[in-house]
Amino acid sequence: MNHVWLAFGAIFLCTFLFAGSVIAAGLSVGAEAPDFSAKATGSRTIKLSELKGKWIVLYFYPKADTPGCTKESCSLRDGYDAIKAAGAVILGVSLDSVENQEKFKSKYTFQFDLLSDSDKKISKAYGVLAVGGLFSQRKTFIIRPDGKIAYIFEKVDVGRHNEEVLAVLENLAKK
Repeated sequence: MNHVWLAFGAIFLCTFLFAGSVIAAGLSVGAEAPDFSAKATGSRTIKLSELKGKWIVLYFYPKADTPGCTKESCSLRDGYDAIKAAGAVILGVSLDSVENQEKFKSKYTFQFDLLSDSDKKISKAYGVLAVGGLFSQRKTFIIRPDGKIAYIFEKVDVGRHNEEVLAVLENLAKK
C-alpha cells in the first residue's frame, strides 16, 4: 500500500514542479521585447519603451539577498563600468517588493536599478516565472536599441556573469 502513496506523491510533485514550471511562453532572439512599467529602486518607475535607443541588460533572479542572486548581482556590479562603457543599461528583476530591492541594492552598493515584479507581470511576459509562480528563473535578456531581443542567457554563470554579458555586448557591437 505504501508504494501506491509513493507513486501518487511522485506524480503530484512532478505535476506541481514541471507542468507549471514555466508559466508563460518563452521569447526568442529577434522578438520584440515585451514592454513593461515597474516600480524600481530610488522611488522610480521604469518603463522599458522609454529606454529605446540603448542596449539593455535585463536580468531576472529568483530572490534578493540570497547566495546565488547576490553573487550574480555583485558580478554585474563589478563589471558595471565596462558594461556601461559598452553602451548598456543594467536592470535587475525579481518578485521581491521594492522595499526588499532597496535593501539589497543598498547593502551591496549596486549602481543599477532593481525592479519589483511583485505582480509577476514582467516575469510572465518574458516566460521566466517558475515553480508554481513562486519565483523567477535566473535568465538574462540582452535587448537591442531598437527594442528587439538580441541574446538570451538561458544559463548564467553567477560568478562571471559580468564577463559573459560584456563578451556578448562586444560581439553584438561588431555586427
